[in-house]
Amino acid sequence: MKYIGAHVSAAGGIEHAVANAVAIGATAFALFTKNQKRWSAPPLAEKNVTAFKLACATQGFSPQQILPHDSYLINLGHPQQDKLEKSRQAFIDEIQRCEVLGLTRLNFHPGSHLREITESSCLSLVAESINLALAETKNVVAVIENTAGQGSNIGYSFEQLAEIIRQVNDSQRVGVCLDTCHLFAAGYDLRNGTACDETFDQFSRLIGFDRLYGMHLNDSKTALGRHVDRHAPLGDGELGWPVFEYILSDSRFDGIPLILETTEPERWPDEIAALKRFAGQ
Repeated sequence: MKYIGAHVSAAGGIEHAVANAVAIGATAFALFTKNQKRWSAPPLAEKNVTAFKLACATQGFSPQQILPHDSYLINLGHPQQDKLEKSRQAFIDEIQRCEVLGLTRLNFHPGSHLREITESSCLSLVAESINLALAETKNVVAVIENTAGQGSNIGYSFEQLAEIIRQVNDSQRVGVCLDTCHLFAAGYDLRNGTACDETFDQFSRLIGFDRLYGMHLNDSKTALGRHVDRHAPLGDGELGWPVFEYILSDSRFDGIPLILETTEPERWPDEIAALKRFAGQ
């Protein structure tokens, strides 16, 4: 079964994310559990938590169909100790918010070395940050999103993702979210079936599909290997439709949230409908 949706708004109360997902025909969704552009937020109100859980149950959304995303401010590989600690505390809070909501995974960008430390040192800091957060929380899986390698961001190669995972103590609570735009921008070709075979065979060999806890389905405005993160509506970018047909017809991508982050939300119902057709749903 393919779970298909988009990153929807939770404005006005986190329970509204469920209705927003239903309105676009989604069977999965992503959301922020707090303002993604602020470091802190008040705890989730009990009434909103109750309403969220009730809405999910009523509309048939299980935790495995929901992929919350943490704040964009967090850098778990920050080279400066005070800012690293601030990111770590914010990350722990994000996981705890997922726990309160009964959610079982948290998607996050691994971090950036800011050209102050080596990539290897940054990868180790990210793994250390994950270890600290997992030690203070329960059940929620830390889901690392691959990056485009833009600027000083790490996590743009399967080898780097595998190295972070290798250094995480609790191997049962770490996974990966693959973004198709980021993959392409980082140099992994996805423009046809042969290219997809090669890319996902590498992923299977170096990380494994048992680690895949979600995907972001985005076309790319920029060319292969340019390390520039610019999303495009499906079929309108450098990728075209073949990779999305490939993913939706391949059982290795069953049972995880497949999330649109494309740039024209008014097209999400049509994009979701197209993806459902590819999946035969």
